[in-house]
Amino acid sequence: MNVKKNEVAVKSEVRIAVTRVASDLVFESAMTPAEIKSAVTQALTSGAPLTLSDTKGHEIIVPADKIGFVEVGDPSPRRVGFGAA
Repeated sequence: MNVKKNEVAVKSEVRIAVTRVASDLVFESAMTPAEIKSAVTQALTSGAPLTLSDTKGHEIIVPADKIGFVEVGDPSPRRVGFGAA
C-alpha cells in the first residue's frame, strides 16, 4: 500500500469514557471498527484490560471495569481556516 509522506491511513476514530474521569480518551486508530468492537467485547467479558493502539504507535490501556462507553466512528476531516464551517 502506497501512502504519501504526510498522508496517514486512518480507519477509525475512537472515544472512550473512563468512569470517574472528567475527560474522554479520543484518538485515531488504524484498526477497523469491527476489530475495535471485538477487542472491547473481549475485554468486558473477560475482565482483562482493553488494549488498543493509535496511529502514532502508542498503546492505550484501560481497565475493563472502568470503561463507561466506547464510541467508534469514521475520523472527521480536518478543517482549516477561519471560514471553515
